[in-house]
Amino acid sequence: MPVGGEQRARRQQAILEILESYPVVRQAELVQLLLQRGIEATQSSISRDLRQLGIAKLGSGYQPVEDEPPAGARDAELLAGFIQGTATAGPNLTVIRTVVGAAQRVAVILDRSGWQEIVGTVSGDDTIFVATRDAQGQRQLLARLRNSFGEGTVAS
Repeated sequence: MPVGGEQRARRQQAILEILESYPVVRQAELVQLLLQRGIEATQSSISRDLRQLGIAKLGSGYQPVEDEPPAGARDAELLAGFIQGTATAGPNLTVIRTVVGAAQRVAVILDRSGWQEIVGTVSGDDTIFVATRDAQGQRQLLARLRNSFGEGTVAS
């Protein structure tokens, strides 16, 4: 059953308040904490809420990711430390391997980068799938990754 915008906004506000007060490391934990506040939610709705709120699972639990993508060379160097390599999977899909636990953070930064060739990302714990519109977009993405994060991280 679809949830109205008002209910979603209430749930998302509660999520933000909970994360400010408690270190939450699992979505199931968040479901229980919301239930204690009288808000029913499923793990899948929590997952969508976290993505919409720009919250990623970092080392100590779920935390907001910076509002702006990194712009400086220092930030690119930090991200390069997370990215271990790339591969292509057809003309529209690029696979980015990261260190364990970094994929969501890197994916959020890529989503917010404003790079027109990126249609969207899906991330797990150490892998990101980046969809591009076409083969040309994929080549442009690989070139940007190479320029931003170094030659060693991007496969030719």
